[in-house]
Amino acid sequence: MQVITTICELKEHLKTLQGSIGLVPTMGALHKGHISLIEKSVKENDFTVVSVFVNPTQFLPNEDLDKYPRNEEGDKKVCELCKVDVLFMPLAKEMYFEDEPLIKAPAKIASILEGATRPGHFDGVLRVLNKFFNIVRPTRAYFGKKDAQQVAIVKNIVKTFFMPLEIVPCDIIREADGLALSSRNVYLDEEQKLSALKLSRSLLKAGNLIKSGEMDSNAIKLEMKKILEPLKVDYVAIVDREFREVSKVELENTIILVAAYVGNTRLIDNIWV
Repeated sequence: MQVITTICELKEHLKTLQGSIGLVPTMGALHKGHISLIEKSVKENDFTVVSVFVNPTQFLPNEDLDKYPRNEEGDKKVCELCKVDVLFMPLAKEMYFEDEPLIKAPAKIASILEGATRPGHFDGVLRVLNKFFNIVRPTRAYFGKKDAQQVAIVKNIVKTFFMPLEIVPCDIIREADGLALSSRNVYLDEEQKLSALKLSRSLLKAGNLIKSGEMDSNAIKLEMKKILEPLKVDYVAIVDREFREVSKVELENTIILVAAYVGNTRLIDNIWV
């Protein structure tokens, strides 16, 4: 495995690779969720590039950029064990310039839900991904479905900028108790982890209601909110794959999402139905 920190070195190394390239962009603190993305890329491509970069432009001023979990040596070990070909670990000064053109996320998708709570977040996501896509020129790029809104927005930029790559959404990986894996879970103490299970349980309730024939979005959201009490809920939403709110669940075209605070930690989760 090559560990590379500069764009120049990465470009030179990529010139030597003949075949398909899978890109797994991450912010590090790699866990089983990331590993599932990496393993899928390794299986589906001749070469896999993993980027570890805590991207400053997607954090709001009051968010956890400085204390975001970092584990550089652990990340290297995970990538080695997963047979990653290239681990790219640049510094911010390598990725950004003082004066550069900016990318705006599509307003309709990016202004709701995560975008309403974190205005400008998706602009920063697209800003760095555009750079990674241009540097690596991957055949495929892998993203977790837990960040469902991000997946939709990334697909949008690939389509509208005619980028020659495939975006591959990957299933959410959960703990045995149902908690969706997240690097921010390290902020939770044992009691808070139990409270955090309310997110996945509310989604399980939604799934069971749908299986029993309940398709009314308002009725489903009402039952979910009961389970989420007394957490501070940011949103419970039912949308189609284009992130348009739907009054009725459409099977194979609906995402049910929840965001809530457990203590000071904001968690998200969803199911695709």
